[in-house]
Amino acid sequence: MPELIWKGKKQVINHHQDVPVCSLDCAYTFNSDSTSGNRIIHGDNLEALKALLPQYEGRVQCIYIDPPYNTGNESWVYNDNVRDPRILKWLGEVVGREGEDLCRHDKWLCMMYPRLQLLKRLLAEDGSIWISIDDIEVHHLRMILDEIFGQRNFVANVLWQKKYSVANDHKTIAPMHDHVLVYRKSSSWKRKLLPRTKEKDRQYRYEDSRGIYRPDNYTCNKTADERPNLYYPITNPNTGKEIWPKRTAVWRYTRVKHKENEKTGFVYWGKTGKGKVPAFKRYRHLLKNGGDTVPFTWWTYEFAGHTDAAKKNIRNILQGQDAQDFITPKPTSLIERVLQVSSDKNSIILDSFAGSGTTAHAVLNLNKKDNGNRKFILIEMMDYSETITAERVKRVITGYGEDKKAVPGTGGDFSYYTLGERIFDKESNLNESLPINKIRDYVAWTEQLPGAASNDHPHWLGEKDHTDFYFYYEPKQVTVLNLDFLATITRKNDAYLIYADICLLEESFMAKHHLRFKKIPRDISRF
Repeated sequence: MPELIWKGKKQVINHHQDVPVCSLDCAYTFNSDSTSGNRIIHGDNLEALKALLPQYEGRVQCIYIDPPYNTGNESWVYNDNVRDPRILKWLGEVVGREGEDLCRHDKWLCMMYPRLQLLKRLLAEDGSIWISIDDIEVHHLRMILDEIFGQRNFVANVLWQKKYSVANDHKTIAPMHDHVLVYRKSSSWKRKLLPRTKEKDRQYRYEDSRGIYRPDNYTCNKTADERPNLYYPITNPNTGKEIWPKRTAVWRYTRVKHKENEKTGFVYWGKTGKGKVPAFKRYRHLLKNGGDTVPFTWWTYEFAGHTDAAKKNIRNILQGQDAQDFITPKPTSLIERVLQVSSDKNSIILDSFAGSGTTAHAVLNLNKKDNGNRKFILIEMMDYSETITAERVKRVITGYGEDKKAVPGTGGDFSYYTLGERIFDKESNLNESLPINKIRDYVAWTEQLPGAASNDHPHWLGEKDHTDFYFYYEPKQVTVLNLDFLATITRKNDAYLIYADICLLEESFMAKHHLRFKKIPRDISRF
């Protein structure tokens, strides 16, 4: 397989493994009394993605991201030349002096590669990732996605018609589309069908005793020379007139099939029955897949929206806020289409380049339409994550606009997080300045428990596969797994896994009583 090489690749190819795991601190929860699955996280998306791994690795059904396109535009809020001071600082730390000589494409690739590595880990086995990009970096992105996800997991390059009119003042050829690259995590991914649109249903305006139908063409695009068996006369039973198809467009059905269509009442001769050509009655209830359609790669603006409408929408939502700097926001209809193909009603949706919060808006819209329970996780590193990203989601939830243009709220809630301290300090010990409940939750997630549980025993984490988990940790003292500690355990189970600093029990005793010991901090997963 061809490999893309760039300056700095050697330093970033495994960098995702070195990113420290940080805690996530909940600043507040909006429209709910308790934290829910919906999250907006303010912080560098590389560290935030790593912070999500303990709880969400392998659980995200759909990832949609709209990363910087690397256009060279530095004049707007979403810096698109990979020159944000935080990114430059990170490049200096990770790539070193070589980073001073990187071209803008090298910097972009260095920025994207470790983030894609972490995104892949967060994806469920039957999940998929959808990435918006334009022509500047699409060829580079395809190559690193092939490398990270595997060529066999490429699904499609969707072309989205992002504009509805041509910019006549463009200096070369006016761009009218963006790409949406689609990769799956594995062959377990199964695409959903696109729901039937109201526009298509409007064609079904006739009805008889069998049901609602529309007249469909009785001819095809084959010639009489190509299909001589389909070139024959049909007689209108109501007028007795013999009708021949054009030699350049013969009948769609053979003589035998036509006779069957007549017998079963599928031939339509117009409202009066005296039509000049037959049509086929296409019944709504007989459509394959209920009329839902297989996804395709050409998404027109009528089908998925366009950027001009998206700009007007976000300005309508964020009246009074500084939203004009988002010059190319994505329409919610585009991401709704993505979610219709890639998720179900209970999926977790992740967007690690959240921008103005369109992905959360799309999730909330779909949940309202089909009574779904999809959860969104947004990550945004820029300072507007509170004033624009979160503010937009708040207004979508509660409603926005005025008078006749008012849009009712979708309902829902979210919790707003910031990046907290590292779980482990620089010496690889547990960070004792962290609240113990955060450490307990982290260890529980590493064992694929839903989070630290509680009962009468202060060190119990939870139960899985007939095994009880205990985390015997005290920040200021050494903990010992011995007979005295075992005497404090009253819950009965088939097996026990116990974290402690030291174990003084003999191996034969451990085996006899189905005990497993994990040493703190050595045996705690670092992701």
